[in-house]
Amino acid sequence: MKTTYKTQRTCSRSIDIELEDGIIQSVKFNGGCAGNTAGISQLVIGMSAEDVIKRCKGIDCNSRGTSCPDQLARALENALSDTH
Repeated sequence: MKTTYKTQRTCSRSIDIELEDGIIQSVKFNGGCAGNTAGISQLVIGMSAEDVIKRCKGIDCNSRGTSCPDQLARALENALSDTH
């Protein structure tokens, strides 16, 4: 399943995600800090969406109440809810 999530209150504009049976196949942040978002994208490939949600949800960047990792967790939650 492929999905695009429009981010809120972060430097990235959106996140493209591909999941297969709850496992992350690819992640691409559009915008944001290129090195950091590319690093996050590579680190999560092969992980279960649930594990990434547990690790990344609630991470804050500059007191914004969210961050690129937190937005990824929210995107994954949305994607998983769409499949159930």
